[in-house]
Amino acid sequence: MVDENTQKKTPEVINFYNQTKGGVDIVDQMVGTYTYVVFEADKTYVYKYEALLLAGLPEKGLARAGLSISSKVLIKAIEQNKFVIKLDELELQQYSGIWPENAFTQIQLPSQLAADLMTPITFEYANGNVRKIFAPEKLPTVVLNIYRGILNTLQLNIKVTHTVYDMQEAGTQGVCKTLYTINEDEKPDRIRLSKTKDLNHCQQKVIRDMGLAYTETCAKCQQEIKNLRGSSMYQYILKKNDDSSVQIEKIAVHEFIHFSPFSEKNGDALMKTKQLLILINDQGPSIEAPDGQSPRGDLRYEFSVELLQSPIELINLHDPQSQIENLVKYLVDRNADRVPEDAPKKFLKLIQLLRLQRDEDLERLWSQHESIPANRKLILEAIPVIGNSIALRFIKEKLMNSNRITVAEAAQALITSIHMMTANEETIKQVKDMIADQKIVANPLLRQIVFLGYGTMISKHCGEIVACPSEFIKPILEPLVTALESKNTKASVLLIKALGNSGHPAFIKPIKKLLLIHNTKGTSMPKRVLAEAVMSLRNIAKREPKMVQEFALQIYMDPTLNAELRMLSCLLLFETKPSPSLVMTIAHNLKNEKNLQVASFTYSHMKFLTRSSTVIHASVVSACNVAVKMLASKLDKLDVRFSKAIHVDIYNNHLMLGGAASAFYIKDTATILPKTVVAKTRGFLAGAVADILEVGVRAEGLQEALMKHHGLIDNPDRLNKMRNILKALSHWRTMPNKKPLASVYVKLFGQEIAFADFDKELMNETFEVIKEYLFKEYNKESIKAQLSGPFHFVKPLLATEVRRIMPTAAGFPLDLSLYTVAVAAAKVQTEATTTPVLPDEFRLGHLLKTEIQMEAKIQPSAAVNTFAVMGINTEIVQAALVSRATLSSIVPIRIGVNLNIREQNFNVAALPVSVPENITALHVETFAIARNIVNPDEERITPITPEISRATITAKVSTSEAASESQSSENVPDHKDVTKHNDKPKALKKYYCDQLVGIGLKACLKISSENIAYIRDAALYKVAGNHSFAFSVKPMEGEVIERLEMKAQLGSKAAEKVIKKISPLKDEDIQKARPILLRLKKILTSRQKNDTASSSSSSSSSRSSLHPSSSSRSQRNATGVRPEILLHHSKRHSSSSSSSSSSSSRRRSRSSSSSSSSSSGSSSFMSRSSSSSSSSSSSSSSSSSSSSSSSSSRSRSYRSSRFSSASSLSSLLSYSSWSSRSKSHRSKKDYLSDEDIILAMIFSAVKEDKKMQGYQLTAYASENPKRLQIILVNVSADSSWRLWADGAVLNRHKVRAKLVWETESKKYNTTITAETGLVHSKPAARFNVAWNEIPLYFKPYAKMASSAGLIRERDLKSAKNLSVTVVATSNRSAEVIWKAASRVVYKKAFNLPIKLPLNKIKDLGPLREFPNKVKYLFAAANTAECKFDENTVTTFDGKTLKNMNPSYCYQVLAQDYTDELKFMILLRKDHNEQNQLSLKILDIDIDIHPKGDKISVMVNGQEIQLGSNPYNLKSEGLCTIEIENWMKGQMCGVCETGTGESKQGYHTSAGHQTTDAVSFTHSWVLSANTCTDESGCLVRHESVQLEKRIIRNNKEHKCFSTDPVLRCLTGCVPVNKTPVTVGFHCLPADSITNLPDTLSTIYDKSEDLIETVESHCDCRCAHQCA
Repeated sequence: MVDENTQKKTPEVINFYNQTKGGVDIVDQMVGTYTYVVFEADKTYVYKYEALLLAGLPEKGLARAGLSISSKVLIKAIEQNKFVIKLDELELQQYSGIWPENAFTQIQLPSQLAADLMTPITFEYANGNVRKIFAPEKLPTVVLNIYRGILNTLQLNIKVTHTVYDMQEAGTQGVCKTLYTINEDEKPDRIRLSKTKDLNHCQQKVIRDMGLAYTETCAKCQQEIKNLRGSSMYQYILKKNDDSSVQIEKIAVHEFIHFSPFSEKNGDALMKTKQLLILINDQGPSIEAPDGQSPRGDLRYEFSVELLQSPIELINLHDPQSQIENLVKYLVDRNADRVPEDAPKKFLKLIQLLRLQRDEDLERLWSQHESIPANRKLILEAIPVIGNSIALRFIKEKLMNSNRITVAEAAQALITSIHMMTANEETIKQVKDMIADQKIVANPLLRQIVFLGYGTMISKHCGEIVACPSEFIKPILEPLVTALESKNTKASVLLIKALGNSGHPAFIKPIKKLLLIHNTKGTSMPKRVLAEAVMSLRNIAKREPKMVQEFALQIYMDPTLNAELRMLSCLLLFETKPSPSLVMTIAHNLKNEKNLQVASFTYSHMKFLTRSSTVIHASVVSACNVAVKMLASKLDKLDVRFSKAIHVDIYNNHLMLGGAASAFYIKDTATILPKTVVAKTRGFLAGAVADILEVGVRAEGLQEALMKHHGLIDNPDRLNKMRNILKALSHWRTMPNKKPLASVYVKLFGQEIAFADFDKELMNETFEVIKEYLFKEYNKESIKAQLSGPFHFVKPLLATEVRRIMPTAAGFPLDLSLYTVAVAAAKVQTEATTTPVLPDEFRLGHLLKTEIQMEAKIQPSAAVNTFAVMGINTEIVQAALVSRATLSSIVPIRIGVNLNIREQNFNVAALPVSVPENITALHVETFAIARNIVNPDEERITPITPEISRATITAKVSTSEAASESQSSENVPDHKDVTKHNDKPKALKKYYCDQLVGIGLKACLKISSENIAYIRDAALYKVAGNHSFAFSVKPMEGEVIERLEMKAQLGSKAAEKVIKKISPLKDEDIQKARPILLRLKKILTSRQKNDTASSSSSSSSSRSSLHPSSSSRSQRNATGVRPEILLHHSKRHSSSSSSSSSSSSRRRSRSSSSSSSSSSGSSSFMSRSSSSSSSSSSSSSSSSSSSSSSSSSRSRSYRSSRFSSASSLSSLLSYSSWSSRSKSHRSKKDYLSDEDIILAMIFSAVKEDKKMQGYQLTAYASENPKRLQIILVNVSADSSWRLWADGAVLNRHKVRAKLVWETESKKYNTTITAETGLVHSKPAARFNVAWNEIPLYFKPYAKMASSAGLIRERDLKSAKNLSVTVVATSNRSAEVIWKAASRVVYKKAFNLPIKLPLNKIKDLGPLREFPNKVKYLFAAANTAECKFDENTVTTFDGKTLKNMNPSYCYQVLAQDYTDELKFMILLRKDHNEQNQLSLKILDIDIDIHPKGDKISVMVNGQEIQLGSNPYNLKSEGLCTIEIENWMKGQMCGVCETGTGESKQGYHTSAGHQTTDAVSFTHSWVLSANTCTDESGCLVRHESVQLEKRIIRNNKEHKCFSTDPVLRCLTGCVPVNKTPVTVGFHCLPADSITNLPDTLSTIYDKSEDLIETVESHCDCRCAHQCA
């Protein structure tokens, strides 16, 4: 910023220039002679001054807004280099109209303002440069800036020896690059001088940004394309004086500032400024400087009220308190029913007025409205948005000192206030004081908000200044050190997140101390703390990328560190935009990377970056392309089992608009669920980049919570016993087990605003709260009062406030602003009754025994206003080009609910409500606007285009009234002419409608659009204009729907709620009814000829796929049944017909093509139950119809006779056809009975005539046989549409699912069979799919499968059968066989995402105890095994090593690595070199050792017989230890950790990694202290000294091993030795004064070198060794 108080950050080159500018000026004086402007002391110079400012688009004939100034300027010298200037006869005019057709409007200035404008000021002027300015203290800044605009024209640096030169020249807008050209005039005593200022190359540029603290400038985006350009051209006519000075006769200034949210090629808006200063005479009236003037700065522009005043509303400062009261009343009262369209603008005006208030004014306002809930809520929403120190003091006072707001209100107010606040030293101190407040410290939620907010304040402030003091982060850093020392994980995480929000570079040093663990022997810090520390560097990387790159690379390249930390450091590296050389360094490292999780994560990140289209990733993309090609053969096949990073983006260079989304998940080989999942979105707009939203989930403890058995007894004796055993291990460390189930954080614009840990403590608190509500007694009257309503909720929101304010040459501020303001409201009215009536005092559990009836009226509404403004914004006048978008929406809802939990009955109904004309309307308009201080409410608005006659294109698209809902379009009129450049604009209007017949509603979308693209085909010109979109929903004409309802009944009573029952006819009934059907067919066929009108009306809703002739498609009899189908079916079952050859051949063809579907058990849906055969004696179609109707009415009263005689007949014949083909299923029920029903749901629309339309869903389940059936039917009486799904367990290894969909004219059958078994003793599964025909909706997907090569198109029509067979060849791979009629696809070595337990799944049926089997397979598929056979160990991670365990010494084979110490397995060799095992599980001690040829088992000291023991131990040499999935990574011992990383090193008992197997196995030996140890062990762990002489830095050093080495006890000598490779730490020999003290911490030292020494395996001791 140019304001001295803001200390705006400037580049180093500018600071260097300012420091050396004096020397440059001296050199210039030596080279050329300066000519200076003079004003003689005894003269008053009178100039005519005119200034014009216009904002709009460049073309003439469009709307513009602006102002003009016309006055006289009087200048007089009062002393040497000091002058007085005054404005006289000033006229101010505003403009809003079509340029240049309309005229300006005169502004009658208030007397006080007019007097201020006439007040003279004093300025220092020497050698053509304006120095200091003096003016009265009370003179408004806006007036002073007008004077600055005039004085700016007098700024001249003339060199007579140069005709063309450039320099950095100070001015109103900063120090800018200026090019001078000097020419001689036609008159010999005149000089023509012109200078041009490039406003894009300014030092200390005067500019103020608001709302951009969270954005980054995309420098690469604007290298060739600028969103904002500006230049000023000054033309002077100078008169030469005799003393080499000059006198100004005329000055003409032209300034152009172009802005576009898109690239320049897509059009831009223009702010044009003209100034004209012409000398009238030098004999003007004398003027004197007023008394009491004080320094008011220099020529640089000074910001004032425009910072507090939005360009949307000109604030009248007269009686602001009453204005605030009126606005509060308006926003509360007018939002009661519906939010008005201008409510957002009113809320913005309220915020502007509140920003001008003092502390006592806010206190007075709060006191008046505190007790009124609606007003209180509105004020608490508005005050935090003020964004200054007064708002923060208000919140602090009400929360901490007076407790006048709740914790919830304080939390919301603090979050809003901190993120809306301007950060400076005062506001930072306020937040700092809140950190130490006891009320904040006592509340975890407020403490989190304040700490995170404090980091955010530092981040915003440090982005504006050159050097950010390190004292700012001390309030966070000091508590962090304390939390880390006390191992307080929660506090550490919060403080690290706060430091991460700050992005302060001074935070790097403590983070390095915390994270520099790659050269040490482990760390006691929890993994989560270390991970948060890495992630906290991301904001620092935006400011200091090189510093962060170096440190992140160190972490990434260290293979001994945790894989998660390395992957996070990889993410950090790529966020710093690494150089191509750094990317290639990472790629070369991946060639030898042993951790596949790290390799997969890094490679996937590179691979997705190769597809990036944004310019900021250009160099990274090219390097990643090379890296991916180099690594593809090795890493491209890593599947989803490994960690991945995903990045996708899209960017349009012409629009300078884009977005990016990235996500990554981090997991390890040991677990199925990822440990960390993060998703982030970024936005690119107008040359700026911002991280919009980021959500992260850490679920490190979730899988353990799901799979863990929680029966562990926390017995102190057991824990102490195991800990005593582990004391024998050198430097034993346990992994902390107190980790949350999951943690979630949310970031907005790169700043973390909240996070939560879902741990045991939180769960307990939640359950306690729920328990309190469940068992609390409620008063009936109080509940009734709370539910009676009405309730009114209002939520205003200032979503966007982005501004850039910069001065023009005339001294008026140019304001580029974007505002988005929203107000949402909801009115809720409820009415509830219970049956029986509730007692006066009751608990919530009592509601389960009552029937609850409730009706609710909800009327949510919202209004959103968005303003994009470019123009002049002062306290006197506002003139701007505005694009405004107004969105209003209202969706009234009326719901009735009936709940009977005891009877398991639930009804929900949507009742009719009055709907406004439009439920959603959006209007976008562009116009020029001007307003002034005299009448701020009177706005002069001019649309962007002139009001001329236009040709109109109207397109109206509406649906027909037919049930098919097909759309038709109509264009009125139809213009064939194409709009050409400079043609008259055409307004486009369209109207779309669609009828929702099922619910009786008609939805319409109305669109109208008018722009100025006819002038220029550019994006900005397409946006500028008037656009409106309106969406409405109205009842259909002639369709009166009373309500939409959903009814549900569970349990055995569901059968009573069924409206339309579906059940099959028996075969014998079909045979008896066949004569009637054949006779009825003949009657219907003859009647069809005479019922053309009826059949014609029916033909539009039904098509015959069996007979393609036009007559068969267009005709149908009066009953709605096609005679062709009747003929077809009757001839299929009557052998006496002689005219059935065509139909029979067609039948055979279709029967052949669908044989697979028929054999798989397809069935026909029946629309009615069995009819009595007594009607077969009827002799006419009418009697047959009557009989059928009567029979149907007896079985179901809701069916009509017409439906029974027509639609049911078609279904009956269909069933007859099917029953003759499918003999194998005749004895089985197609539909389960009412006894098996479990659910009935009805979704329906009830019409005014009480007729229903909708759908009915019923579910049936039976145990013997196991079967589930779901049926969905249309409840309309004349509809035969239905959908039927049936699943059955055929045997232990086979299940079948059948899906049948029947429409009015089609029936689709699909059968899916799944079975399991063995193929050559290998588990296998087969899936078979058969169908009769593919519906039209799914044919595109079938073609996609055909194009993929999985199936050929002819198979879809012929075979209609597919099968997939999967054979598990190993626990990680399978063979897949895809078989169609003409194509078989084999896929060998198909990698599986999980490991299959082949030896455990062979006897499992697919649906036998299905939930338990799934959980069992899930657990068994991810178990890990450790096998021990004599001296060979195969670890949980699949590594094989030789175990050289000293005799008699116990060794930890496997053990729980957490502080719970759930179990431990110890191993040792006896005197016969035979292995003995000792198991410690809970309170049970099990000792297993060989006893001759048998195995002896001791349980808690008592020997048991091997055959009767519950552990089923066998006397075999192989020992296998198996752990469940949730224990992976939590194990330790010789069997390793179980992380699944087989290529990494071994983990010793000290917690660090080693590649030496002997050193690893020896570290897990329980050493002895004396040779009289009960175990007989004769070795112990020691740090040994290296016998070599080491000289380092010219000093002798002594080196000691940082890994423990087994050595014989004192008094014992080694019998057997083995080499072991360990690390050594070296110290200067003269620095070792106390060897024991030195060795006490040696295991935590870094490794200086690695050497091989001897380790003792067996020892022999003298008798006196003890």
